[in-house]
Amino acid sequence: MPAITPQTNASLEDIVSKLRAGDDFVITGHVSPDGDCLGSQLALAHTLRQMGKRAVCVLAKDDPLDRPFSLLPGASDMVPAALYEGACGVFVAVDVPTVERIGDAARLLERAGLSITVDHHAVDTTMTDLVHVEPAAPATALMVWEMCLQLVGRPTSEAALCAYAGLATDTGCFQFQNADASAFSGALSMVEHGADPALVAREFFQYRTLASMRLEALAIERAVFSCEGRCVVSFVSAADMERLGAVKADTEPLVDALRKIAGVEVAVMLREQDGSVRGSARAKDAADVSVLARGFGGGGHTAAAGFTVEDTLEGALDQVLARIDALYGASA
Repeated sequence: MPAITPQTNASLEDIVSKLRAGDDFVITGHVSPDGDCLGSQLALAHTLRQMGKRAVCVLAKDDPLDRPFSLLPGASDMVPAALYEGACGVFVAVDVPTVERIGDAARLLERAGLSITVDHHAVDTTMTDLVHVEPAAPATALMVWEMCLQLVGRPTSEAALCAYAGLATDTGCFQFQNADASAFSGALSMVEHGADPALVAREFFQYRTLASMRLEALAIERAVFSCEGRCVVSFVSAADMERLGAVKADTEPLVDALRKIAGVEVAVMLREQDGSVRGSARAKDAADVSVLARGFGGGGHTAAAGFTVEDTLEGALDQVLARIDALYGASA
């Protein structure tokens, strides 16, 4: 039996039973959605629609989806939560544990007849009627896929592709510490149901714009090392983004480039955005970057986490470097 949090009050089977009984669903993820978030939303929506139910995926913030996320089946039909005025019989939150992280979807949660959370981020609070959280799960998409199998027996290839994209991205293309046996067995099931691993690999891990490559060169050039070379931080400014014609998706691979540097155990990439700074953290071996992210009000997992610093880029860099020294100065 998988390890669950004390806040968990429902099994996946319990949640599947409630999904079978519902008719109108709103499915949300978190602000700044990643592949696991979007893949989980879309996989569940495809499966509920396969059952003849009405399911709408909403975006926590009214921000456009860049490639490769925009290529996921059903992504073009996602609706900003702030603009959705339809039915909300059952509200499902995937890959997000707190109301602060669902952004504009909070108002939909308030009017839902039943609310459900399926996630792998452990927190001390709950926001929905039913909660199922498995902190050790490689991805929320893997739990969603299990529910899809229970709901219909044979989910569509679109659902399988979305779930596979979620699983692949949250395990770093099956390279992070969380890529355990369940991740590979789940991936096998998704592929058997029509997911295309080559497509996901090409679009999510092998597709780079020229702007993204130029940002990577800047990130490597600006890298600041600490803790005897075990930790590295770099940054790109809003001016860099504008000058190179880059979009947010162009910055996603940068932290992994830092992580690959020999001897590095903790890598952090900072991106200036709208008066604040977004941080992405990655770890190798036994290092844990979730504690770093939580210190700034963010969250994530041992090997991958994110956070936002309400400061200038220079101020955020100073804060992050100081926090890294305090956390990992002895050993990461």
